[in-house]
Amino acid sequence: MDVAQLVNDYGFPVVMSVGLGYFIYYIWWFVGNKLEPEIEQMHMALIRVIDQTRMLDQDMIRLQQKVNVVLEYKENEKKKNAKQDKGKA
Repeated sequence: MDVAQLVNDYGFPVVMSVGLGYFIYYIWWFVGNKLEPEIEQMHMALIRVIDQTRMLDQDMIRLQQKVNVVLEYKENEKKKNAKQDKGKA
């Protein structure tokens, strides 16, 4: 059937209401069947990235603590050598 014939038989408001109802149904179907699974996959990927970032941050903190300890040992060794050199001179 032609759209003009439908408008002539049922009137413009009825035809537009049916068209709008179909449009709303299609959008609802599209969001439910196409977008929600993709959003769920992206959500899981985001959770993995956040977890990896936290683990990296913890690793960086541990590494910084190790570097600080090594620098402290190095400084203490310099002080120890300086005292020994003063004692010999």
